[in-house]
Amino acid sequence: MTPEELSAAIRAALVDAVGAGDMTVEVPDEVRVERPKNRDHGDWATNIALQLAKKAGMNPREFATVLASRLQQAEGIAAVDIAGPGFLNITLDAASAGELARTIVETGAQYGRNDALVGHTINLEFVSGNPTGPLHIGHTRWAALGDALRRLLAASGADVTAEYYINDAGAQMDKFGASIIAKAKGEEVPEGGYPGEYVDELAAAALAERPDLLEFDATDRTAAVAWAREFGYRTQMQQIRDTLDAFGVHFDVWFSEKTLHESGAVEQAVERLREQGHVFDADGAIWLRTTTFGDDKDRVLVRSDGVPTYFAADAAYYLSKKDRGFPEKVYMLGADHHGYVGRLKAIAACAGDDPEVNIEVLIGQLISIAGQRMGKRRGNALYLTDLIEWIGSDAVRYSLARFPADSPLSLDGEEMRKQTNDNPVFYVQYAHARTCNVARLAGEDGVHPADGFDPSLLADETESALLAILGDYPRVVAQAAKLREPHRVARYLEDLAGRFHKWYDTCRVRPMNADEAITDLHRTRLWLNDATRQVLANGLDLLGVSAPERM
Repeated sequence: MTPEELSAAIRAALVDAVGAGDMTVEVPDEVRVERPKNRDHGDWATNIALQLAKKAGMNPREFATVLASRLQQAEGIAAVDIAGPGFLNITLDAASAGELARTIVETGAQYGRNDALVGHTINLEFVSGNPTGPLHIGHTRWAALGDALRRLLAASGADVTAEYYINDAGAQMDKFGASIIAKAKGEEVPEGGYPGEYVDELAAAALAERPDLLEFDATDRTAAVAWAREFGYRTQMQQIRDTLDAFGVHFDVWFSEKTLHESGAVEQAVERLREQGHVFDADGAIWLRTTTFGDDKDRVLVRSDGVPTYFAADAAYYLSKKDRGFPEKVYMLGADHHGYVGRLKAIAACAGDDPEVNIEVLIGQLISIAGQRMGKRRGNALYLTDLIEWIGSDAVRYSLARFPADSPLSLDGEEMRKQTNDNPVFYVQYAHARTCNVARLAGEDGVHPADGFDPSLLADETESALLAILGDYPRVVAQAAKLREPHRVARYLEDLAGRFHKWYDTCRVRPMNADEAITDLHRTRLWLNDATRQVLANGLDLLGVSAPERM
């Protein structure tokens, strides 16, 4: 019996009780069940009696007693106990609990997918590194968490679009082009330019593509900087795309900031916000009155010299997302962007949206990774390409995904590389590989799941514990998606791996020797093994981490 099936059974008992006149209350569409913290209290618990008793004009324990008497007659339920003021603790019979193993195997990759966010259309923006250099360690955290969140939202029924905002407008792009030319000439980069080694490489590539670059610069400086800027932009964006692809991160939309300016969207945004009544003119500039909506100060949209600010582009970008049909917009920003929370929410309010519904800003904290390969830095940054080469995509993604985004993080690169049970990613991946090995060797011994399945045989304490956590997986996925917390999936997988290893040490799937007869107990345990393999694979996939069959 799955949690959904148990929820339906409780609701059916409520409907029967109301129909029989035992209580008068409106039956909810869904009844929530959850795992008790203490396994001695049963397999599942519900507080539905506490929720509905007052509406029914009854004492909660009285309400629970009426409901329990009907639930105990339901197929698959072994016992129903009333605890405290009216909690219902429910114990499934072994056959009903064990049936979950077959359900998981037959559901396959779809197990855990849910409809908690059906009807939600979400634009999820993350990474958005400037095209003036490689992705560094700060971008890496959002790449891992953002992509995991994208997968979680989709698994919970949301229509989610992953978007990368390319900051390809403004003075920094001209400084980028000028830095490439300076490096090509063997000179220091201009003040505020880009001094990293990667710019030396870009300069060499630029000279290879255009051998006359220095002569071009001598005759037409403006045109030469423009050419170098576009060359550097094109080259860096391709590297960013390639790096993210190697990291398993893919975007549906690559949105250019420059298009906002070229299309007139920035000017149009100012006028649209003026029509809403929140734009005013002062000191020769154009302002947005964001203090009306909690910002610490009003913001300039257009300076007195007529040049739009970055904030104006932010406003135009928000309106673009709104116009493209995204009622929910999630921004994932770095630790240095705390000040953006209030102003982005103010933009939403000024645009006529509800800042508590239509926009969500997640701030990631700083991260550092220590270890022997820190010397591979170029400039003052450790790049994502370095991390992939040094530690590996799986280890980096999993390690970053298992911590809340709002917690500062310091990791040891060499520890992340270790193939020991102390390394969480190895521990979980090894559990998956072990399930594959069990299935492979069982098949060689002649144990085939299709030959028999008797869920009532899964009666060992370790089997009950393993089934319990397998049944909790869909709830974990839905909660992680709602709370925007992928780390809940990682921590769940570690718990699941631990319970599997304990079960593996206690219960044999294969016969002890060639003389031992193969029974339905072996076959049924193989179903449980394969169910565990499926959930481990599903969970790792949500984190963008591979599920190896051999290690």
